[in-house]
Amino acid sequence: MIRKRIRTNLITGFLGAGKTTLIQSLLQVKPEGETWAVLVNEFGEVGIDAGLLNGSNASAEVMIKEVAGGCLCCAAGVPMQVAINQIIQKTNPDRLLIEPTGLGHPAEIAKVLSNEYNQRVLQLHKTICVVDARKLKNSSYTHNVNFNQQIDIADVVYASKADLYQQADFTNLCDYLADDKKTIINSDSAAAINDVFAEINQIPFMKASDAVNSINSPSYLKPSTTLLEPSVFSEVEQGFASEFNSQGFVTKSNQGEGAYSIGWIFSAELCFDFDRLIVWCDSLLNTVIRIKAVMITEEGIAGFNAVDGKLSITELDETMDSRLEIISLKPIEQALLSEQILSCIDRG
Repeated sequence: MIRKRIRTNLITGFLGAGKTTLIQSLLQVKPEGETWAVLVNEFGEVGIDAGLLNGSNASAEVMIKEVAGGCLCCAAGVPMQVAINQIIQKTNPDRLLIEPTGLGHPAEIAKVLSNEYNQRVLQLHKTICVVDARKLKNSSYTHNVNFNQQIDIADVVYASKADLYQQADFTNLCDYLADDKKTIINSDSAAAINDVFAEINQIPFMKASDAVNSINSPSYLKPSTTLLEPSVFSEVEQGFASEFNSQGFVTKSNQGEGAYSIGWIFSAELCFDFDRLIVWCDSLLNTVIRIKAVMITEEGIAGFNAVDGKLSITELDETMDSRLEIISLKPIEQALLSEQILSCIDRG
């Protein structure tokens, strides 16, 4: 049987750039009747982004799948290949959006997507790199190999969070990309999402994989014991319940690329105090680079997302358990933070 190849886009970008937010916006303009799948890869081990996406995009026409615990390209791309095969078997989508971890290696992922097998089932369309132009003022970004590789392999750069820019920020981004002649989309434009949608429907003149064939960068992320088991936040087969300690939670950690993560999964029986969680998250904003959570609270199910010293909260419809992840550039005090989180439980 001749099967139409799946239109596939990489949505890359550094930690906190706004990849998930862009994907949420793209799902809102998905043509009616089309089935889309989103493959999310997280640096952390517990998997939260899929829950945040599912919470606002629950639909029979949208499948969210997640691989947690490192870069999709690690272990010779096996985690990604397993996840892609499962997506095809379950939904055979019209389009596949792949969101790698901000600490991953996009050139290696592009190579896997362009291998002989995947070329028969996937049609790689334009790659979008999400960039917060304000970060160009920070040499730790501009000198970072992954940050620049994400831009290098991209066909389109999406300038995220543009409503927060100073006058020169977007100009600096255009200057930074001047030699690359890439399409640049300003997120502050009223037509921004429609412009991105138009771009992802196009096949680049030269696929990202062709541009990076000479790149042979090693994978530095620590191999994870969960990498070969792609996690799906919305499915109960995760089996974490059997790992819960006597207090009703389990912790998972990871480190690599100079970053550290620790995640907690809490039994659905535990209900948290919404206000205490906000106070606790606020206390960490200046010491960690990312906080993500989907929490069961007395006010309902809430999604927490903290980046760049700012905390945003969204209301979600359902979840199988509570999950929280912290990413830091310094080692994390697991015992202290666990004690602090447990103090946020609503005791009635």
